[in-house]
Amino acid sequence: MVGVDQVLEKLSTVIDPDLKKDIVSMGMIKDLELDQGNLKFTLELTTPACPFNVEIEEDVRKAVGEIEEIKNFDMNVTAKVMEGRSLDADTALSTVKNIIGVASGKGGVGKSTVSLNLALALSQTGAKVGLLDADIYGPSIPLMLGMTDANMEVKDNKLQPADSNGLKVVSFGFFAEQEDQAAIYRGPIISGILKQFLVDTNWTDLDYLIVDLPPGTGDIPLTLAQTIPITGILVVTTPQDVASNVAVKAMGMFNKLNVPIIGIVENMSHFTCQNCNEIHHIFGQGGAKKISEKFNIPFVGEIPLNSGIMSGSDLGKPIMITDPNSPSSEAFRTAAKNVAAQCSIIAAKLQEEMASEAANAGAQSTEAEPSKPPDAGQSLGSAGAGTAASTSSPSN
Repeated sequence: MVGVDQVLEKLSTVIDPDLKKDIVSMGMIKDLELDQGNLKFTLELTTPACPFNVEIEEDVRKAVGEIEEIKNFDMNVTAKVMEGRSLDADTALSTVKNIIGVASGKGGVGKSTVSLNLALALSQTGAKVGLLDADIYGPSIPLMLGMTDANMEVKDNKLQPADSNGLKVVSFGFFAEQEDQAAIYRGPIISGILKQFLVDTNWTDLDYLIVDLPPGTGDIPLTLAQTIPITGILVVTTPQDVASNVAVKAMGMFNKLNVPIIGIVENMSHFTCQNCNEIHHIFGQGGAKKISEKFNIPFVGEIPLNSGIMSGSDLGKPIMITDPNSPSSEAFRTAAKNVAAQCSIIAAKLQEEMASEAANAGAQSTEAEPSKPPDAGQSLGSAGAGTAASTSSPSN
């Protein structure tokens, strides 16, 4: 009769395509029960947005099917997002597993549109998602979500995020008293506002916090990178050389700060004619892919140019909500899955590093630990034994 060890050995042949590790060593097999050929367990994926969830599930069923002694098989598939940042080093945001900054080198590339729709796409997979509009000078998320009349309450000295379409949303736009009011603040004040939005907000149990950063390499991106541990940065560009060349400068800043680059996404990638179905590259072609290949960073997706995205943003009706079956929504879903996969890869590397550091610390502690001095009785006994040995040696 087949045993549990044999089942686990067979399951260990199933490899997660992103993490390049088997599902057993990654701890994805939970609550395994085996009773006279009746097998039951839970397959826990690293994120509900896993781009290979169907493939992994099929591989698991195939592996179990190759065990002749298994008569009945019952598998429950769930997901638990991995922690892509050190929560021990960030007690203020210890309930947020991943913080993803969305950055661009220049304005006008649709960074806020990408941030919002990626957040919605991740939320629609079942993940718990927050969206922080960190563009203090030009907050646009409230308008894009149709929340111009919304506000945030303060409870127990904590800001309470507003809710919209399953997202927890924070924006400086909620505090503007009138539409034409400008935020006229110097850098230190802006940095202070961002810190408050991060640590003084009740971000409860989030899998992903998307931070829509202002363009460029100014105070706010720098404050984010230096205030809290973050999972990484997603860079947004268009196909134009003008945009992609500046995007590289933004990547350079985060590289100097030792912040991982999750990947690059190309917005306004192409336009598909509704009459002839031909693809037109209005702003050029392949800018993001060139950056991806040159700097060896993941290319997470390309978002087509679509008037529905623009009009939906102006009307407060994101395309992920109003037209979820459109090619644009599918492109956002693909990008979101790839971003989630990169977060899982970063999380797996972080776990390896922490385990290695713990092992090294334990080894050093063992080496450095002084030997325990013997008590008085042991000392006398040892001395007596030594005297006896030295005395008897000449007589032999």
